[in-house]
Amino acid sequence: MQSVQLVARERVELRAMPDPPDPGPGEVTVRVRAVGICGSDMHYYLEGGCAGHPAMYPSVLGHEPAGEVIEAGPGVEHLKRGDRVAIEPAITCGACEYCRAGRYNLCEKILFMGGRELPGLMRELATIPAANAMPIPDALSFAAAAVVEPLAVILHALELAPIEAGQTVAVMGAGPIGLLSAAVAHLSGAGRVIIADRLPHRLELARQLGADTTVHIDEQPVTDAILDLTGGRGAHLILDAAGKPDSINAALRAVRPGGRVVLIGIPSESLTGLDLHAALGREATLIAQKRSNRNDHAALELLASGRIDAGKLVTHCFPLDRADRAFDTVARYADGVGKAVVEL
Repeated sequence: MQSVQLVARERVELRAMPDPPDPGPGEVTVRVRAVGICGSDMHYYLEGGCAGHPAMYPSVLGHEPAGEVIEAGPGVEHLKRGDRVAIEPAITCGACEYCRAGRYNLCEKILFMGGRELPGLMRELATIPAANAMPIPDALSFAAAAVVEPLAVILHALELAPIEAGQTVAVMGAGPIGLLSAAVAHLSGAGRVIIADRLPHRLELARQLGADTTVHIDEQPVTDAILDLTGGRGAHLILDAAGKPDSINAALRAVRPGGRVVLIGIPSESLTGLDLHAALGREATLIAQKRSNRNDHAALELLASGRIDAGKLVTHCFPLDRADRAFDTVARYADGVGKAVVEL
């Protein structure tokens, strides 16, 4: 089968790899139809590593997939050939202390498709646990269903830091994760959603997805903007989707006393020089997030109902043999790109 493989920094190639094994008990084989390009994929592509882990060459990226079942293994009753599915990329054991406590994203034996443990899904076929495949409605395109995984990440963020009606929420960074953060905050009843970025086309997308106020950080310091907009009090909740020291420090200085800052974005390197004095002075809660925690069903419901419009987020689709162009487009923020999806 064909796959997109990262073979060096800033270089992906279409390469053949062995077909997966036939599905065993409790497994299905899925023909992958669409895979979103995630920020962590871009860390591997641009920097040769992600979250402190060096890239392995060659490797298959992609953990935001959707496809269709072509074969179900013994004992699989809820899925059959032809079913359209979104795929949860994290395979968990279900037995460790974290799984038993319902914190599956912290599983001691987690295997992540598209990380260091298993090949990603930017390939034609994958045999996976049937529990990791979730049926999607016919009305939802495969490209839209590829948004299930990143949207689930945002839903987990708001489990860690729930929004109360009327609160001010600020988002640092208007990439796909930041854009989804703004959209979900709007749906959750935030009184004002502020989002900051330096790319005008991303700020326009943010307005379309529910942001009330956008801040161009090259024109106004984001801390000043948030404080001005809140009468000097600061935001109740700040979601950092940028993962940069400047964005996190801005969040720590712009959060309201007693407020919360959630770190969603993955830093390119170990963070130093953080303004913890600002956090201490505000008794702010700083929360570091890891992926999602089985929030995919709720994410699918939001997409299927149209309350989150994946059509506005997914701006570019590329065929498998143009995946190199897809990565390059995202890397250069070119052509007004929001979310890019590789279609198979």
